[in-house]
Amino acid sequence: MPTSPLITAAGLQALLAAGTPPQIVDCSFDLADPGAGERLHTQARLPGALYLHLDHHLSGAKNAPGLSGGRHPLPTREAFAATLGAQGLRNDQAIVVYDQAGGMYAARAWWMLRWLGHAAVQVLDGGIGAWQAAGGALHSGPPATGPARPAFALQAPLEATLDYATLRAELGTPGRLIVDARAPDRFRGENETLDPVGGHIPGALNRVFRLNLGAEGAFKPAAQLRAEWLALMAGRPAHALVMQCGSGVTACHNLLALQAAGLDGARLYPGSWSEWCRQPDAVVATG
Repeated sequence: MPTSPLITAAGLQALLAAGTPPQIVDCSFDLADPGAGERLHTQARLPGALYLHLDHHLSGAKNAPGLSGGRHPLPTREAFAATLGAQGLRNDQAIVVYDQAGGMYAARAWWMLRWLGHAAVQVLDGGIGAWQAAGGALHSGPPATGPARPAFALQAPLEATLDYATLRAELGTPGRLIVDARAPDRFRGENETLDPVGGHIPGALNRVFRLNLGAEGAFKPAAQLRAEWLALMAGRPAHALVMQCGSGVTACHNLLALQAAGLDGARLYPGSWSEWCRQPDAVVATG
């Protein structure tokens, strides 16, 4: 099993040259243009990469019974396992996911695969840009899927979630820390364009996911991430943390950063702000 949730371009090149190469998965996407990721994948992708679309593959149906009420609800584990099999992904292979947005969408796929119990998954640090900088080849052409496989066999989850009712009931509990990965203006309730209400969950702290990245678009060194997160946690253990964002996507980037820093145990609130702000009994903070 990988010792880090991240893999460098050089590390991926070494794995591809070995006897059992990983399956590469492109998760490129754009919230403002849902078709952009697939177009980018068609224009340039890592050799052999399959494509997973945030709306079609990494989310369940909106307003479906039993799923969160957010803009990108998690599918059931069983449905996601079937989706992965239909796209040609197998349980017996390592998987490397990447995107063209600093890991913003790849982190969601990484987290979801671990949620199914698949430990052999890593995010390409720096994405396609790092791959090109390392001299890696790119291919083009229509998106491809591998031969259809049986559904992924579900294992014990390696990641955990918290639902709205539980988080609402625990609001204000000493020791609990909610961390919001959205941009600071949206956290404050300003310039909200994606959800009907601006603001944040009372008591939440704001750490926009891009703070996990250095100037070149790769993740900061593990020691630096650890120091920054420990300062934010202020003595709380990682398992007391709940990660959220607008719709449960960029929150996974913070979860990835925590694991890279050796701080395991935080949970995801999948519905995030897009679910919270629509609840009749929700309390909202601004500023």
